[in-house]
Amino acid sequence: MAKESLDRTTIDLFAEEKRAGRPKTSPLSRKEQLRHSKRNQLSRDKANGLKRIELKVEQDLFDMLNLQAKSANMTRSEYIQQLLHTHVAR
Repeated sequence: MAKESLDRTTIDLFAEEKRAGRPKTSPLSRKEQLRHSKRNQLSRDKANGLKRIELKVEQDLFDMLNLQAKSANMTRSEYIQQLLHTHVAR
């Protein structure tokens, strides 16, 4: 029996063949996995008493926030939260 390159039913013929990428571990599509992850993250945040705030800023301010947060060894979110605590909770 000849080995067909497109034939994937005879696994023993392809035992040594390496396939690129990680093996599929979830039956859900990537889009569905991301949706579930986001839903779970929002649930964890809600359970921790966190609320979501969205704002739009100019690119240079965004870059400055990233640099300041990195130099403070914090995430951008943590850094902005610290700024708000400092300036709003006076």
